Amino acid sequence: MKSDFIGKLRLYVITDSAKLAELVLEGGAMAIQYREKGKDTLDLVKMGREIKELCDAHNAIFIVNDRLDVALATDADGVHLGTRDMPLDIARGLLGSKIIGASASSVDEAMRAQEQADYIGFGSIFPTGSKGDAVVTGIDPLKEIKRRVSKPIVAIGGITQKNVGEVAGIADGVAVISAVSSAKDPTIATRELLEKLKGQS
Repeated sequence: MKSDFIGKLRLYVITDSAKLAELVLEGGAMAIQYREKGKDTLDLVKMGREIKELCDAHNAIFIVNDRLDVALATDADGVHLGTRDMPLDIARGLLGSKIIGASASSVDEAMRAQEQADYIGFGSIFPTGSKGDAVVTGIDPLKEIKRRVSKPIVAIGGITQKNVGEVAGIADGVAVISAVSSAKDPTIATRELLEKLKGQS
């Protein structure tokens, strides 16, 4: 596991596109999660390797969502697992010292996950269109988790240029999708987000 990964979680971009990954890395993003639903494993590995190469070129960390096999096949820095994915203790046994992120939507889930996970992705903080069944947590549980959980917390869900300041001073990092993918210029949008995060750190 890369020893300096925590600082790189400050802006965590989730994408299924190598092109978008390249643009946000040029803008200064230091953590990319590859999330893709419905593709064959061969296609996932091919795209994952492309994104991994880009991340290596920018000294960024590369995380694969859900698929531990794809993470291993692409030599990813780690994997991010949801509450319905592989149990964290089994993943830890297979991945060793690589990074494991875990999703949580409640304080209890975050408390349990911290035993094996290296960071917690908590949310959805705000309503989001990227995951229709997401539980909207709001800000207060995020504050409680920061008090009670020792691992880094990445806030996720509906985070935009307009509301990023509400979570920037609480969480260790923020995860975004549409804030960059829907931007006219994802590289500039990434830089603007990082400036706002810097002002709240």
